[in-house]
Amino acid sequence: MKLLTYQTDDGFKLGIKTARGILDVSAGAAAAGVKRDISPEAVYGRGNAVLSRMGELAAAADAPALFHNEDDLTLGPAVPSPGKILCVGLNYQKHAAETGAAPPDEPVLFSKFNNAIAAPNEDIPIQDDWTRVDYESELGVVMGATARNVSVEEALDHVFGYCNMNDLSERHLQLLSGQWLLGKTLDKFLPLGPYVVTADEIPDPQNLSIKGWMNGELRQNSNTSDMIFTVAEVIAYASKVMTLSPGDVISTGTPEGVIMGMADKVWMKPGDEYIVEVEGLGRLVNRMVEA
Repeated sequence: MKLLTYQTDDGFKLGIKTARGILDVSAGAAAAGVKRDISPEAVYGRGNAVLSRMGELAAAADAPALFHNEDDLTLGPAVPSPGKILCVGLNYQKHAAETGAAPPDEPVLFSKFNNAIAAPNEDIPIQDDWTRVDYESELGVVMGATARNVSVEEALDHVFGYCNMNDLSERHLQLLSGQWLLGKTLDKFLPLGPYVVTADEIPDPQNLSIKGWMNGELRQNSNTSDMIFTVAEVIAYASKVMTLSPGDVISTGTPEGVIMGMADKVWMKPGDEYIVEVEGLGRLVNRMVEA
């Protein structure tokens, strides 16, 4: 199942991608007599507990008025308001090599804040003094169940689904003090979407192609099999020190091909476009603009 959000006068609404179009989940629930809150925040907050109900709504909906043409919608972030945003640095063998860093012995975790969330096709503002803006194609994980001290073997059972992410970075600010936060959580520096694809459709997150194009040029072309720490290992590791909750998102690292790893570094500027495509998750497109 593929879920998305789209903009309305009343805020973001949740949709399910079907062969008939995008099902308006709130309208479908009302037609089925469901009275619970089915906003994106509520659904992702309940996580895996509502997956079967979402499937039932999609199967039962038949009135044409319940569906929208996806091309007519302005999409929102696939997860508009995650509880926590965790990111993993240096998590691909070849990416660590291109930056000159030794592969880490443990996952390198850092955070972004909700101000960094952006939608597919949304413009990303760049200030004049942000002169080292870089892209990072990443596989995003959406948690679907509370995880605390879970094992690697149990970890994927706690996943709701997966999405494309672009962990945009301003490298000067990232490396300014040794603490990456400043260069990572700039406004709109974490686009995600267009879909959250439920975990049942992605049986092996460690065997997905991951690509990125800058202005039509293929820059990143790898596979999640090159991760140093698997998705399951990252979840298990993080759950040893914090509770992961339904609706939290994890950006699992980027493969080689980023600007920082190039000999001739031509940083992103207003007018540049970047496309992220993880196998089976659609395409995430964003353009840089002047702030």
